[in-house]
Amino acid sequence: MPHIVIIEDEPSISEVLSLYLKRAGFEVSVHADGLQGLDALETQMPDLIILDVMLPGMDGFTVMRNVRDTSDVPILLLTSRKEETDRIAGLELGADDYVVKPFSPQEVVSRVRAILRRVRTSQDTSTEKALVFGDLRINPQLRLVTLAEEEIAFTGKEFDMLHYMARHPRQVFTRDQLLENVWGMSDYIDPGTVTVHIRRLREKIEKDPSNPVRLVTVWGVGYKFEP
Repeated sequence: MPHIVIIEDEPSISEVLSLYLKRAGFEVSVHADGLQGLDALETQMPDLIILDVMLPGMDGFTVMRNVRDTSDVPILLLTSRKEETDRIAGLELGADDYVVKPFSPQEVVSRVRAILRRVRTSQDTSTEKALVFGDLRINPQLRLVTLAEEEIAFTGKEFDMLHYMARHPRQVFTRDQLLENVWGMSDYIDPGTVTVHIRRLREKIEKDPSNPVRLVTVWGVGYKFEP
């Protein structure tokens, strides 16, 4: 039974989410602030974390930074902030997805299922051989990327997107197709999420991110990986 940790200071939200997740077959633990949540994560890392951005004592972004120092456990952000900059900040810190309040609890359950489905798919492909393109090497078994023999740090979602596109070289993907195949769903996620991850990947593997040669934009359609 997958274990979900909710870090949320509003009891009305955490209680409803806990109820819906338990009905969906998940084991659920709830923590009311960031410090309490981090203390619990030191003893047992769950299968997924649902994390509120606005928390007392330690905000969700700080919690996520601490988690990402040691783990790539999937993180779903809950936020009442509608500004694009806050959503981008969460994604760049390593969030797998986000939901803007107010939201449907059933939508959150759907997103949790999609994220966990994506994680299982990644584990199923982890025995594949490494993909090598010149000085770029993508090792799915170790979830490791090296460029000119130097290890490059990736979030879990960044690795999944690069690996997926590299497995289908020169194939052009729309943003909706990438959301469906990398995130596991496209209905609830802002397509701009793909744009953010493409930009981050270019910063890490392109010699000149403003003139990419590996992660190429196909104007009016989407993106492709050039081997």
